[in-house]
Amino acid sequence: MKTKDVMTANVVTVSPDHSVRHAARIMLEHRISGLPVVDDGGHLVGIVSEGDFLRRSELGAEMSSPGEAHDYVRRHSWKVADLMTSDVVVADKETPIEQIAALMQEHGIKRIPILKGQRLVGVVSRADLLRAFLAAKFEDATAAGDDAIRRSILTRLREDAGVEADALTLTVTDGLVYLLGTVRSQSERDAVRVVAEGVRGVKGVFDQLHLAQA
Repeated sequence: MKTKDVMTANVVTVSPDHSVRHAARIMLEHRISGLPVVDDGGHLVGIVSEGDFLRRSELGAEMSSPGEAHDYVRRHSWKVADLMTSDVVVADKETPIEQIAALMQEHGIKRIPILKGQRLVGVVSRADLLRAFLAAKFEDATAAGDDAIRRSILTRLREDAGVEADALTLTVTDGLVYLLGTVRSQSERDAVRVVAEGVRGVKGVFDQLHLAQA
């Protein structure tokens, strides 16, 4: 799935010449936590978010670098241009959504502006990705019969979850999966269970795995 499939196209924006109070009012009215900042030509020049307001003198925030002019300007200026973040992580409409999710995690951000050239054409937020998650079809493995279920689980453990099944005893009876043996960690134990539960035809999973002694 691409960014163009999930992005919000009708984006609420603010001008760099608007006041910071105007920006805060727009964010509250539209119940959003950040605003792209665009110039008169529709070009993205920055982004202003809730976090930027936490540094404001009106809230009694202390200067992170006392005596530095840049810090003083961000805390006291009335213009969005002085408060916004100019170095913005962006993407285009063809960017896969898994890359968008990775960028959000890497940079600790909640939204990514989508550009065509330098013009803003949309925004992808965490909420947009959440909606994409709910709309996605659940992809499970298909297996018919106990032997096929067992083979499917073992294959997915090795290829998808990276779990070696050498120390496992896995039996399937009438669609019921019994897990016995030893795993190296709780994460591996959880992975074995989740893989087994995700194979179509499985009616139940009985986890009797043990953690290896350190």
